[in-house]
Amino acid sequence: MATTDHFPPVTVVGAGAVGCYFGAMLARSGVRVKFVGRAPHVEAIVREGLLLDRLHVQERIPVAATTSMAEGVRDAGVILFCVKSVSTESAAREMQPFLAPDTVILSFQNGIDNPDRIYSAIQVHAIPTAVYVAAEMTAPGCVTHTGRGDLIIGYREGWPHRPDLGPLAAMFEQAEVPCRISSDIAADLWAKMVMNCAYNALSALTRAQYGRMVQSEAVRAFGVRVIAETVAVARAEGVSLSEQAMVEAAFRLAEKMTRATSSMAQDLARGRPTEIDSLNGYVVRRGKALGIATPASEILVAMIKLLEESVLNGRSI
Repeated sequence: MATTDHFPPVTVVGAGAVGCYFGAMLARSGVRVKFVGRAPHVEAIVREGLLLDRLHVQERIPVAATTSMAEGVRDAGVILFCVKSVSTESAAREMQPFLAPDTVILSFQNGIDNPDRIYSAIQVHAIPTAVYVAAEMTAPGCVTHTGRGDLIIGYREGWPHRPDLGPLAAMFEQAEVPCRISSDIAADLWAKMVMNCAYNALSALTRAQYGRMVQSEAVRAFGVRVIAETVAVARAEGVSLSEQAMVEAAFRLAEKMTRATSSMAQDLARGRPTEIDSLNGYVVRRGKALGIATPASEILVAMIKLLEESVLNGRSI
């Protein structure tokens, strides 16, 4: 194993499935990692280590974990900011008093505008990150990985080009996490947005894995409509995406992540708020502002909102 002594300590803020998977991969490679999360997961991790359940292999990884933002963030060199988009500003403000001046924040969140929202809240330039992984917290302290697990990082246009992204990418690469440095992170974030808008809400509504969804001709056709709308909004925002390329990428994603269910489906199953406002809802809002019709996304938002209301109020669905 290559030495990791030169890599800074990493704190995962928001120790859900995404944060636990990437934090576990870093920790198993020798990087010093600490998790900040909810009590049930933290207690299990402190007691027994984090169980990383991957295809054909299970590993229990000893790692630090806490429910205290102060304890978790203080002394961190890199923060993987993995909280749900609905909590972006509140979590950023909670960790602000404990940030060192040179702490690097990577926004591992769904959506387009989280780095801007972090900056508005605490005046720190977070590094935008496009995250591709299928993972789920299947028990306290246990993350199950079912597909992909790669990252794209880049500088937001108009922001300072610092820190050097090379060492960050190297840290992930040595942990067996492919990490590409992008020269156009806005396009990569919108490409990820297309995937999220095509799959997240539909997976939640159908309760189906990605592989099964694309086997349905009707669901495939509806997903293509969502992709077309999202690409149209991206183009109006000045981001050049090919609709055909995005459709092909979406079908390839289903082939690679056949067993995946969306984070939105997982949130609803756990009775938690979804990120619909940062995904299809964002496309609808920007579409209205830019004069672009988004009827398919409007339907998904309406249905998820109704389902979310039922789940949060304890009604049967």
